[in-house]
Amino acid sequence: PDAIGMLGSSRATNEENYLAQKFARVVVGTNNVDCCARVCHTPSAAGLKMILGTGAATNSFDDIESARTILICGANPTENHPIVGARIKQAALRGADLIVIDPRRIELAEVAKVHLQLRPGTNILLLNAIACTIVEEGLYDANFVNDHLDGWHDFQSFIQDFSPERVALACGLEARLIREAARLYARQKPAICFHGLGMTEHVQGTEGVMSLVNLALLTGNIGKPGTGINPLRGQNNVQGAAHMGCDPGILTGGVPLSEHRERFEKVWGVPIPSQRGLSLLQMIDAAAVGRLKALWVIGYDIALTNPNSDQTLRALQSLDLVIVQDMFLNETARLVGTVFLPASSSFEKLGTFMNSERRIQLVRPAIPPVGESRPDWLIISDIAVAMGKAEGFTFESAQQIWDEIRSVWPVGAGITYQRLEKQGLQWPCPTEVHPGTSILHADLAGKTRRVSLRCIKFEPTPEKTSDEFPFLLTTGRSLYQFNAGTMTSRSKMQKIRPTDLLLISPDDAKRLSIEDHQEVELRSSYGKIRIPAVISERVRLGELFATFHSPQIFLNRLTGPHKDRHVQTPEYKVTAVQVSAV
Repeated sequence: PDAIGMLGSSRATNEENYLAQKFARVVVGTNNVDCCARVCHTPSAAGLKMILGTGAATNSFDDIESARTILICGANPTENHPIVGARIKQAALRGADLIVIDPRRIELAEVAKVHLQLRPGTNILLLNAIACTIVEEGLYDANFVNDHLDGWHDFQSFIQDFSPERVALACGLEARLIREAARLYARQKPAICFHGLGMTEHVQGTEGVMSLVNLALLTGNIGKPGTGINPLRGQNNVQGAAHMGCDPGILTGGVPLSEHRERFEKVWGVPIPSQRGLSLLQMIDAAAVGRLKALWVIGYDIALTNPNSDQTLRALQSLDLVIVQDMFLNETARLVGTVFLPASSSFEKLGTFMNSERRIQLVRPAIPPVGESRPDWLIISDIAVAMGKAEGFTFESAQQIWDEIRSVWPVGAGITYQRLEKQGLQWPCPTEVHPGTSILHADLAGKTRRVSLRCIKFEPTPEKTSDEFPFLLTTGRSLYQFNAGTMTSRSKMQKIRPTDLLLISPDDAKRLSIEDHQEVELRSSYGKIRIPAVISERVRLGELFATFHSPQIFLNRLTGPHKDRHVQTPEYKVTAVQVSAV
């Protein structure tokens, strides 16, 4: 069993991801199950859970309108989360103070009170410097600190080493700007924080999220309207895929396998393997040495989106069986697939999604399934039956699956299809009369709970510039393509953004004799690509930015093997490269 792995999908419904992890554990008998949260927001879930006890957004999108200060860290909402991004921009235009932390001058930086254009890889230094300013200048919420925070004296001593004047040069910033941002966040309350993959896709991604939580705790910006720490999830159901149990150590509801296995065994009527499974990155490593023999990938193009693509492809090519289940023949199917199972889109089936603010919403079929495609849950169920494991997989509808989910997820037991017909509901929602929960950790607004500040040391990334590789490359998405482009690159959207682009500063372009839209070669220690360059003042001298949507470019040939030490999320955001005109 442990020679087989399974990957759920952030484009599939909660019901389908629940069945995927149940199939792995019940039919195959392995905990080798994961999803794309591993390469994006697993650090958010881990960091939030370590300090606050729940690995999910603390507040709601409606809190944007309540906040006096909005802190955006490593996210580009107007492009990557445009509905939320529009609300943030409107709030800033109405007078909310906006702080943007990003190596690029993104659209929201144009309306920000402070833009901290930091050097990639220095998140911990900067966030600790903000915390140092808050402590040093007495900007912290003394009542909240006394009532709720443990480790205060140790933190006071630790944070002294991170004064803005001491770390500004390494961050590529002016100390006065760091202090200005700290004063805004601490004084202009309530203050809300949103963060993205520029915070999580680092070797210290989990610790970066914990550093953000420190800021919220120091200033009392938690458990109230207009506050909190809120990850902006990249795909429509990345929150749901992980929360349904597509994780080697987590079961449905985000509960640890080690503590809740027996409860699930009673509901499922079969034993669940106790050995912790492999994460996605560990599966690739196991395939490379022959320990993993087969992989079933649902709605996820790992060949295109995994880091260090050449190494990933070599590992996938060594597998005996690769099953790809998707709407289109993606790069994983095209390059290494053995069997392709055509799946229906979310417009062709019934089910639920869970968005970034913990809201469960019902999706309904607008058209019948196209061609021979079928809903993911039906494909999984039929294969379970074909393998002699019909019991537990004879569902006749998505609603039947959801009702089983409710039976193993007490926190969501009150969210019925009947209630979802009227409106979405946010968990926790334990009973059918419960209204749902828009703000977590309200007990931290009273005097009923204590949590601990974390002393986060800065550990520089192993990825460093050199004479051979003098530029720092960071990667991200474009408004005009959805994630890897599996769907949007086959739409008319492709005419607007037909290829990935590399942003380079005017001075770097001039020095290297690179013209606007000229093709350039990018090379790292891990591979090389060719890509059109766009001269832009949005990136600083010595820094580059590129998108990763196009299989013709295959940008992730450049990204490296470095991972977050807590959850193995790859470091996509810092790669040392050289660039030359073609």
